[in-house]
Amino acid sequence: MDGNTPGGEWDKSKLPSRHVSIGNTSAPHRAFYYAMGMTDEEIKQPFVGVVTTWNEAAPCNIALSRQAQAAKAGVREAGGTPREFTTITVTDGIAMGHDGMRSSLVSREVIADSTELTVRGHSYDAIVGLAGCDKSLPGLMMAMLRLNVPSVFMYGGSILPGHFKGKDVTIIDVFEAVGANAAGTMSDEDLLELECIACPSAGACGGQFTANTMACVSEAIGLALPHSAGAPAVYENRDEYAVASGKAVMELVKTQLRPRDIVTRKSFENAAAIVAATGGSTNAGLHLPAMASEAGIEFDLMDVCEIFRKTPYIADLKPGGRYVAKDMFEVGGVGVVIKELLKGGYMHGDCMTVTGKTLAENYADVEFPEDQDVIRPITNPLSTTGGVVGLMGNLAPQGAIVKIAGLEKITFTGPALVFEREEDCLQAVLDRKYSEGDVLVIRNEGPKGGPGMREMLSTTGALYGQGMGDKVALITDGRFSGGTRGFCIGHVGPEAAVGGPIGLLENGDMITIDGEKGTLEVDLSDAELEARRAKWKPLETNYQSGTIWKYTQTVGDARYGATTHPGAKAETHVYADL
Repeated sequence: MDGNTPGGEWDKSKLPSRHVSIGNTSAPHRAFYYAMGMTDEEIKQPFVGVVTTWNEAAPCNIALSRQAQAAKAGVREAGGTPREFTTITVTDGIAMGHDGMRSSLVSREVIADSTELTVRGHSYDAIVGLAGCDKSLPGLMMAMLRLNVPSVFMYGGSILPGHFKGKDVTIIDVFEAVGANAAGTMSDEDLLELECIACPSAGACGGQFTANTMACVSEAIGLALPHSAGAPAVYENRDEYAVASGKAVMELVKTQLRPRDIVTRKSFENAAAIVAATGGSTNAGLHLPAMASEAGIEFDLMDVCEIFRKTPYIADLKPGGRYVAKDMFEVGGVGVVIKELLKGGYMHGDCMTVTGKTLAENYADVEFPEDQDVIRPITNPLSTTGGVVGLMGNLAPQGAIVKIAGLEKITFTGPALVFEREEDCLQAVLDRKYSEGDVLVIRNEGPKGGPGMREMLSTTGALYGQGMGDKVALITDGRFSGGTRGFCIGHVGPEAAVGGPIGLLENGDMITIDGEKGTLEVDLSDAELEARRAKWKPLETNYQSGTIWKYTQTVGDARYGATTHPGAKAETHVYADL
């Protein structure tokens, strides 16, 4: 299908929606469309699923319904028929620090799966996806790659920063304030004032946490329009980008330029580079491999970390730096970072994007902004090594990941203090039952053993609030919030639940972390580890039924994205070609 026919009608003979809109056998289907007020003309046009993760769970998603209407207007203007639908989100800021966090990573799979089922079930020809919270961004991009219909992704935008005692603040300041309050260095009154003003608008968390990290990825990987990731959620130009996204997807329907034509191995290297250059979330080390699996591309955690290690860190963003997403937007946005990385040879400029142009062509006119220090020139980086690095060793044979952005010291040796779940560690931190120099170990929090691979922001925030964030290290087979800072190593694999070495540790074992060499080691011989493994038994969890139980039955290792199905490598058909 090459677009409109000379008579003005679409040739739908190769589009999925032909199954529900063309010919006498589609009469029952058309009856349902007439019931919704659709016209003959609309039924004859391509059907575009406009999917959002709108809900009232948190400010991250609250502006998405408005933006969806703008995207639908763009689809209509370009000759398509938009069909709006929503899917779930689990918002990490609210799920954090309790059992609700077990639902978070699982939600990424539900978002991808439910989007797939909706598109398949109703034979949509294309997707515009709008997401606002951590797992919803990769979840929608995973669905686009899985279905491989023409698709455009758009981020819903970040929250505006709060202002407390003369400085900009984010939700991370509130998590850290809980620790300060417990330590007696912040009053109840100040804590209350901070919590009331930290999040003053709609939008996702404002630092370079997971949502903003994956928003940058959406541009760098080519699935989003140039400059669409930057503006805060409340800015009216977000609606302009939504209209443009709707128009853009219709052009993709005409040309049949699909996600897997755009997203290649080189595109994933570009995505990893933007994470490193912005000091982004360690969760990218989980989401990029999962997205790659959907496209049939091998790109695991250690492939991601290889790019991290050789990419300069140039954007001075929270939590390791000083600025928030709004600040980066105001000096030119992610396009400035992309242009600098292209200039330095750290990205592939010849990768295709949803505009039908290459990455280099999209950002050719971007000029580096003077008189600002949010983004450094590539010739004068904050660090020559990316803000996130990978680790391997006898404690992490499958690898682990740590954000080093903002850390002065990236080596650490200390005795293990072992906890079987996050709540026990958090309580020990709040009760100050640990010592400077300890390596806190939280295990049985991996994808299968958690279950759900919880984030540990409550614990790391409390440590920083007590002024101990740089005086201890923390390792886990779970993961960390994009807002985490400090010497925190996540995604340790294999996880404890499958007999990984982290599950064999005992209090007092000496652990060495070396961010320069990229190693994570415990001072135990192979023989000692094997002797302990012979006595090891997995812990039983409380999740023996329901969605989270189903997740544990199929979820794979964190190194490969914690995916729950074989991905494109095993598929015998692609939905877009049915």
